[in-house]
Amino acid sequence: MVGLNKNILRTILIASYIMIITLIVALVSTLFSYLNTGADRSQMLHTEIKKVEQYLPKVVWAELNNEGRPMDAENLKAIEDDYLDAWYVKHVAYKTNNTEGVKDYFTDNARKNIFDFIELNSTKGITVESTTLEHHPTLEFFSEDGQLAVLTDNNVVEYKRVFKDEKLILKATELSTYKVILLLEDGFWRIRHLVKEKSDDLVSESRSGYYDSLNIKGINYYPQETPWDMFGDQFSIDTIVNDFKIIKDAGLNSIRIFVQYDDFGKANVPQEKVEKLEQTLNIAEEHNLKVVVTLFDFYGDYSVLNWTLDQRHAETIVSHLKDHNALLAWDIKNEPNLDFDSRGKELVVSWLDNMIDLIRSVDQDHPVTIGWSNTQSAAILKDKVDFVSFHYYEDLDQLDASIKNLKKEIPNKPLVMGEFGLSSYKGIWKPFGSSEDDQANYHRKAQEIIAANKLHFMSWTLYDFNKIPKEVVGRLPWRKNTQKQFGFIDKNGAKKASFKYITNH
Repeated sequence: MVGLNKNILRTILIASYIMIITLIVALVSTLFSYLNTGADRSQMLHTEIKKVEQYLPKVVWAELNNEGRPMDAENLKAIEDDYLDAWYVKHVAYKTNNTEGVKDYFTDNARKNIFDFIELNSTKGITVESTTLEHHPTLEFFSEDGQLAVLTDNNVVEYKRVFKDEKLILKATELSTYKVILLLEDGFWRIRHLVKEKSDDLVSESRSGYYDSLNIKGINYYPQETPWDMFGDQFSIDTIVNDFKIIKDAGLNSIRIFVQYDDFGKANVPQEKVEKLEQTLNIAEEHNLKVVVTLFDFYGDYSVLNWTLDQRHAETIVSHLKDHNALLAWDIKNEPNLDFDSRGKELVVSWLDNMIDLIRSVDQDHPVTIGWSNTQSAAILKDKVDFVSFHYYEDLDQLDASIKNLKKEIPNKPLVMGEFGLSSYKGIWKPFGSSEDDQANYHRKAQEIIAANKLHFMSWTLYDFNKIPKEVVGRLPWRKNTQKQFGFIDKNGAKKASFKYITNH
């Protein structure tokens, strides 16, 4: 019996020993495998760096004629991806004064300069918001062993804002040239050497008197059943055909439509959305109407690090439509001055300024404007836009004086009153509102002032609406109900008294 117990005990000890040894071997094997494969960069950064979503500057490679080993497409793509990721990580590091992630995209020597710069900025309370919008690299050398690449990155468009103690002290757009050496380490291209060889301030040209022949008698347009969702699932060609016929028969010659940033896919614009936009312009052309396309509706970010995403969004749409016969102009954004308080006037204006440059680089033929919400903001970037557009919902008695003041302040650019109108809502939520007769008198008087000042115009809007999205005016019923009844045609399809004054003929 004692011998049996000893045998059982011996068996248990041996089995336990084997299990412990097996476990140790498995742990060592796992550790060895990890050390040989390297850590996941996204895990090391505690964030997934996805260039497709976060950083998309325009990159144009010079024709390959490098010394050393011939370059293939796969290696060139890997170099470009890691090179741009390095730029993005550097931008984040300078903005946050945090070195996390830098070691994964820069070698020991290169990262020392970055670390020193961040340490200096931290001690002085300085942060730098920056991005690059364009790169034009030339591959100078690719080593025979495929481990080293030398680039010259020409005409790098850089934008930066420098803050000290959270106060803006400098902003600049520069055109720079960099000499770059990259090394292949652990399967990734890391920057060994990044030196700015030269840099100049980038000055964009203004255009004066370029579109003096404008003749805009138009209206802002949404379909009655899908306001602020014109290009959604209920997109209807038949509806647009019918509405454009009404607009043309009324004596108008143009419409203003809106492209919502999120709805159109942000940086990755879906083909089906662009096709719906093109179909709308096709119908406009069939009715001899011109179209002002307003970009970036419901956009409100403006963050410098996201500028490249915004530019890819605009580039896709502008490239697709720039040769369309119905295209009249690009309106960069609807009422961006309403974002001044929340995002900062300087940042918003800088974003607009750079976006104008981007659109002009794609389309040199069509005018560019900005739909300011009032006359007080209309002169901002007046030397940059091709015509000045403002909206007017204030006292009509002050309109004539406001137009004359603008003409004095901006004598060399056409003026367009891009939105104006009066709601005919009068009900429980606004008992002292305006009637349909009041609305008609408003438009009669407005057209008299427009004619007297030879002003271009686009009124708001063709239809009364049954519903208004909360994103437009919020949830308050007195605001939503007022917004529903600015149209020249009521909810039942009947022309209101104001329709008689939809234009001055």
